[in-house]
Parts: sequence; C-alpha cells; structure tokens
Amino acid sequence: MIAIDTNIVVRIIVDDEPRQVAKARRLLEESQVYVLTTALLESEWVLRSLYGLDRQRMKTSLMAFCSLPNVVLEDEDRVRQALDLHAEGLDFADALHLAGAKRADAFATFDKSLRAKAGKFLDGLVVREP
Repeated sequence: MIAIDTNIVVRIIVDDEPRQVAKARRLLEESQVYVLTTALLESEWVLRSLYGLDRQRMKTSLMAFCSLPNVVLEDEDRVRQALDLHAEGLDFADALHLAGAKRADAFATFDKSLRAKAGKFLDGLVVREP
C-alpha cells in the first residue's frame, strides 16, 4: 500500500495535467493507495479555493474518489460523515472535527457559527463554548 499526497487526489478529480493524471491513474490501477484524512482536508481546500467546486460537486467528486477500488481511507466512517455534513452546510474542517469527536461528551469552540449550525446536524454531541 502507498500513502498518497493531496496532489494525487486533486489530479484524479480535476483531470487537468495530462502527464500527472496518467501517472496518478496508473498508480491507482496498480497499487492500493492509503489516503490520510489530512490529505482529504487539504484536497477540499484546493478544490474549493483554486478550482471553485461547490459543496455538492465537492461531495460527489470526493465520494467518487474515495469509492475507487484501490483506495483505502485512514478513517472511512469519519470522512463519509464529514462529507455529508459539509454538503449540508458545515465547513469541511469543522465537519471532520465533529465527525471525529464521537468519543467525547462535548466539543468546545469559540466559533459561534459552528455552535449554531452543529446542533441541527448532530444528535448527541454537545457543541458549546469553553
């Protein structure tokens, strides 16, 4: 298994650099690739800020990538829940934080917007001010 960087994920999704795309596809066809949650976090940022993908296209594109046969995610349940939460309106990083906080009794943040939004998306996890 080979862990991959953000740029491999982005190349596959945007298909914009023919030589790099060909190498990335070959890698995914010939090897299992391990995708770290941090690489997906950075991929979302690149796809949103540099390529202008909206939430729904982001979810569709990242889910399609994550569902490729040779792709192994570091934390599949967390990533899939975060993609769903992101598509519903949460910031992707915030969605990853909340999806990863399952073992906690509460999630503390100074972010008023996150506290307001989180309640309508999550059951059971208290999101509060410190």
